[in-house]
Amino acid sequence: MMSRRYSPRPTDLASEVPPISYVWETPNRRPRRAEWDIPDPAAPGRLTPAMRAKLERIVRRAPEVMVKITGRTKGVGHLKSHLAYITRNGELEAETEQGATMGGRSGLKDLQQRWEDDAGLDNKRRRDGSLSVNIILSMPAGTDAVAVKDSARAFAIETFGYNHDYVFVQHLDNKHPHVHLTVRSLGHDGKRLNPRKADLQAWRERFAGELRLRGIAAEATPRRTRGRVRKANRGAVLALRKRKITPDVDRLARKEVLSEVRDGRTAEHPWDEQIKSRQEAIRQRYLDYAAELQRSGAVADHVLARQVRQFVKDMPAVETQRHALKNELSEFASTRRRGAEQGVGKEGREKTRGQEPTR
Repeated sequence: MMSRRYSPRPTDLASEVPPISYVWETPNRRPRRAEWDIPDPAAPGRLTPAMRAKLERIVRRAPEVMVKITGRTKGVGHLKSHLAYITRNGELEAETEQGATMGGRSGLKDLQQRWEDDAGLDNKRRRDGSLSVNIILSMPAGTDAVAVKDSARAFAIETFGYNHDYVFVQHLDNKHPHVHLTVRSLGHDGKRLNPRKADLQAWRERFAGELRLRGIAAEATPRRTRGRVRKANRGAVLALRKRKITPDVDRLARKEVLSEVRDGRTAEHPWDEQIKSRQEAIRQRYLDYAAELQRSGAVADHVLARQVRQFVKDMPAVETQRHALKNELSEFASTRRRGAEQGVGKEGREKTRGQEPTR
């Protein structure tokens, strides 16, 4: 067998990953290679039609899909309450992996009984093991609800239909059309469903692809693709803020930043430089794509090149949460200092006006 040769690992950040996938993929091992990551054998550095189509969707800001794991049911009682919640106690129609639909309280009772029986057969489950994985598939307000449901159905069949039982229900009582998908953890092959970060990204891409097949513009890119470096806040943190309670993570971050501002120092965080370098490389890649498109003789390519350059120009400044807090506190301190100075000046003028003139 011929041994595979490996070239020395490059030290340049921009050259250590494929030119296309580096920009819009999550930095994780992918379950499978996407069509836009396959270069043209005749011209590896050239944009293929699939690459160009994805670039168009990104710079024209196609709506981003949301595929989120909302939790796991741990026991039969928890599972029943979750099924009752997503079906609104049987008021909403549910659909299973077999394509069967069921509604009403009798339908909900049958569904709960079947899943309870299945749970009883899972004798290998640990006491704290999950019975199901609960997922939400959502699109922005205004998206065609029928297309969202059809896409969710196709996504579930493709992702789980051959190995896992599942049930899904569409909710329309929110401005964002979304589908609740509950998947039985134990697969028919005896393995348990345990999705990782790369799996979630693959699920987002699959759901977006199903939407595009139904005429809905949709994308599934990581936030760094759009120049954003700050992570989304967790639901628990948002809930505490909504209740006017300061989460520990906020309190500790402000304490650290306030110490820096008071002492006039800047703490060294290696990841800050890594974030900055990564964003610089991503933005340069976009400009490289624009230059390649500009070299084309096609008018459409020139238009897309201008859109790519504008997209990069409109990207937000590279600012982490720590940087944002530091800027906020610095501005607050400056405002108070200016207010104090103005107050002292005003007080001095009033005292002067109150003195009797010297004769």
